[in-house]
Amino acid sequence: MLTPEIQDAVTELCRALIAAESYSGRENKAASVLRLYMESHGFDEVFVDEYGSVTGTIQGKRSGPRLLLDGHIDTVPVPDASVWHYPPFAGRIENGRLYGRGASDMKGAVAAMTVAASLFSAATRRNFPGTLCVAGVVHEECFEGVAARKISARLRPDIVVIGEASDLNLKIGQRGRAEIVAETYGVPAHSSNPQKGINAVLSMLCLAGAIDALAPPRHPVLGPGLAVLTDIISSPYPGASVVPDHCRATYDRRLLVGETRESVLAPFQEAIESCEKKDLSFRGRVSLAKGRENCYTGAVIEGERFFPGWLFDEKEAFIQQALAGLQAIGLHPEITHYSFCTNASHYAGEKNIKTLGFGPSPENLAHTLDEYIALEQLYAATEGYVALCGALLKE
Repeated sequence: MLTPEIQDAVTELCRALIAAESYSGRENKAASVLRLYMESHGFDEVFVDEYGSVTGTIQGKRSGPRLLLDGHIDTVPVPDASVWHYPPFAGRIENGRLYGRGASDMKGAVAAMTVAASLFSAATRRNFPGTLCVAGVVHEECFEGVAARKISARLRPDIVVIGEASDLNLKIGQRGRAEIVAETYGVPAHSSNPQKGINAVLSMLCLAGAIDALAPPRHPVLGPGLAVLTDIISSPYPGASVVPDHCRATYDRRLLVGETRESVLAPFQEAIESCEKKDLSFRGRVSLAKGRENCYTGAVIEGERFFPGWLFDEKEAFIQQALAGLQAIGLHPEITHYSFCTNASHYAGEKNIKTLGFGPSPENLAHTLDEYIALEQLYAATEGYVALCGALLKE
């Protein structure tokens, strides 16, 4: 059990992180809170990279693996604070719950990880094998895993623990995510003479129907690789008295293990070809969406919106070591997988680094009105991270 003093430390760090509003690209205040805490609590090196992510390392006295505890410090916005019952950046505590934007997703986990690393270092007097690292990552809400690429390139972890909400269960996989752009092209004309043109929106109706008819692939553990139409817009817009000559639709495609850019786009291309056979005037294309955002450091972060899925066998040694470590402190985690995308798309999906997920709070509290974290879960996660450090930092 954590002492009251350690509980207070975790609570206050979480509250300070919540108070530091940190929408994606504006994480500088939260980064400063995390950096100052690491610098004053025994971390050997604290580093802020080009994108603004904060990493702290603690070196053990003996050689061994490099363990990374990963959590993101950016949050989704609060569109209207007036509809919250509790101020979204006050970190108010009521009935054993700490309220605020990012409490569950995922400043609670970041606070728990950081305090746990310092606690583990002090309790062992650094007499452990390997290196313990904690990362507060930026821009995860926009680019799951892109900012993490710089972190893994610099730290080269052997094992990663993702702190995304898991209700204190162990996560050994997730579906990935891709944003696919479908476009159709027409010929503009005055709407009083539509026969003079080719309506790109009507072409998109054909394409959307063909895509909707595609049978999604399925994984026995992760489930279906769904493709969901999330937005559609025509050009010119608004299109008064004009037959639209361009239409763009975006699909959110949930990725399964082993899927590639080429394999994911292939059925969409087949849908285009089926529309071309039905209508010789049809013209369309599909591609992966690309994103580009500004960082608070002044750097630009960009990349394709393709974030792979991943899955480990629960019988793997590092999974069983983690499970035993958590059980030894009285936790009883289930072994399951995330329903959403995380930074592990990079660590496990792109780099095949041994990765698992463990964090406080149920998954469904993320991005919600009056978001909160239960203090009981916050403290249990802190103990859990200490246990995971002991279980995974082995010679």
